[in-house]
Amino acid sequence: MLILVFDACNASDCTNPPKIITINQSGEGNFKTIQSGIDSIPSKNSQWIQIKIPPGIYRENITIPKDKPCIYLEGSDMNSTSIEWHDEPRERTYPVLDSEADNVVVKGITFQNTYNHPVLVEAKENVIPAVAASISGDKSAFFECAFLGVQDTLFDYGGRHYFHNCFIQGAVDFIFGNGQSIYENCHIHYTVGKSGWDHGGGYITAHSRETPDDTSGFVFNNCTITGTRSKVNLGRPWRGYARVIFANSNMEDVITPHGWYASSYAGQEDNFTFVEEGNTGPGANRSQRVPWLKHMSESELNQFLNFSYIDQEGWIAKLPARAN
Repeated sequence: MLILVFDACNASDCTNPPKIITINQSGEGNFKTIQSGIDSIPSKNSQWIQIKIPPGIYRENITIPKDKPCIYLEGSDMNSTSIEWHDEPRERTYPVLDSEADNVVVKGITFQNTYNHPVLVEAKENVIPAVAASISGDKSAFFECAFLGVQDTLFDYGGRHYFHNCFIQGAVDFIFGNGQSIYENCHIHYTVGKSGWDHGGGYITAHSRETPDDTSGFVFNNCTITGTRSKVNLGRPWRGYARVIFANSNMEDVITPHGWYASSYAGQEDNFTFVEEGNTGPGANRSQRVPWLKHMSESELNQFLNFSYIDQEGWIAKLPARAN
């Protein structure tokens, strides 16, 4: 067993180069499971720890505790390194990845909550919230990862996050939370299973911004939106000041004509910031959109598309992983 020892400190940044540990289910690496590798890292470490995960299916759910920042999970690629899990059903299941720490990077891994696997979904009654990943730490980045589920796939809980070239699949509120996040060059896929169940149309996003001073928001830039069988809404508010922006993205004919739904916040639509600018494809037709869809000028929009929206300190440039 490899034990890593560092000076304990409260790291706001992480130092390079990374220290490397390896996972191998046959026992040839430092650890057999991903969680045991994470557990070996001391609290409050300040140097990047790169956990290399070779191809394979890893049947475990993993937690990165709040007191263990500076972790870099590196898989082979999203098609060959997969972490799959579900526990016994209750009101909801535990996430496959629960990332609570700041300064976390993940690259080339698929996270799948197998409880509501789309090919098994036969009726509305079968479906419960089943999170593939919950991300609550600040300064977290995901490169070339996949998040697979049906309801509540990706809990973008809170903090500043960057997703690049990721694949996100679901049917109901499948990107949700109070994150301040940019999704760039991502593929968003709406699927309802072989039965065609659609939960009243489904929702890609459910953002939970609560006050006008809250800086959070979901920004989708240069993304692709596809789907199967029925049509999906771009979003609904989870809290009364929800903010979601779709820009410069291609939308297949899978978006409902109205696009957005006020849900339980009907009558408070002026508080939402739901924006579509510069999108293409048949699903981007705004002629029948809700009347409370917001418009942004180029300068207003650029305040959200620019990295400075999530990265005024330059933390993305210091990451041990980069976008390809």
